[in-house]
Amino acid sequence: MGFYIILPFIYLLALLPFWALYGVSDFMFVVVYYGLKYRRVVTETNLRNSFPEKTEAEIKTISKAYYRYMCDLMLETFKTLTISKKTALKRLRFHDKTLLEKLHAEHKSLILVLGHFGNWEWGGSSMSLDTDYQLYVIYHPLSNKRFNKLIYDMRSRFGTKLIPMKNTLRDMIKFKAEVNATAFIADQTPSAKNAYWIKFLNQDTPFFEGPEKVARIMDYPVVFINIKRTKRGYYEMYTEMLCEKPKETAEGEILTRFAKRLEEEIIKQPEIWLWSHRRWKHKRTEI
Repeated sequence: MGFYIILPFIYLLALLPFWALYGVSDFMFVVVYYGLKYRRVVTETNLRNSFPEKTEAEIKTISKAYYRYMCDLMLETFKTLTISKKTALKRLRFHDKTLLEKLHAEHKSLILVLGHFGNWEWGGSSMSLDTDYQLYVIYHPLSNKRFNKLIYDMRSRFGTKLIPMKNTLRDMIKFKAEVNATAFIADQTPSAKNAYWIKFLNQDTPFFEGPEKVARIMDYPVVFINIKRTKRGYYEMYTEMLCEKPKETAEGEILTRFAKRLEEEIIKQPEIWLWSHRRWKHKRTEI
């Protein structure tokens, strides 16, 4: 019943012009940060552990900037329901498509790896709209079927296709004859037992082994996606070759390269990464 109450409200927000949407976001920030204090302890603990060299005042400044951005991101994601193709491409532009154009001309399928950094939802839309690649996104279906359908509809609106995580390798093999790109949001939190551990943001951090294992089986070039926020509501997407021949890499090499590049970008623009997520809830001692 709750979903049917919330859904019209989500669509109403999606219909707002951007200036009004960001007005709502400013109000949300006050409620979430000062009123609800949503996961502020988690966020600030994560920031302190990641940046031990920063003062408490600096941590508070980043935290506040993060919550402002998180409210923007939530509403920008809803906006995907109604945004036009023209506006989508204007709001998130490719910095340079040369690498993708070259690889597509060579008929090479790709694995894309990115983090919860910048507007990854809009990144998928631009990839589908502005490249010749058929984009597949690996996702974890939600238990609530109605919310899952909403998310599915948003992500697939401009031609992106979704693959449930449990079907990843099977479906990639199934679509092997097609020149495509498969995206993994590769900074999610696995269990301590099923993880490859990397020193990331000053902490022992577990990473899903799946993206690397799939890359080595399929031997697809691995491309790192970096989505930078240039100003409120505008982004630029950068692509760079992370690994051209996965089968020739050592265990953990691809994941370590990804973690290093993501960390470098987070340090440059920390407020646009997902700090309120319990990223370090598992410890290496649990293995």
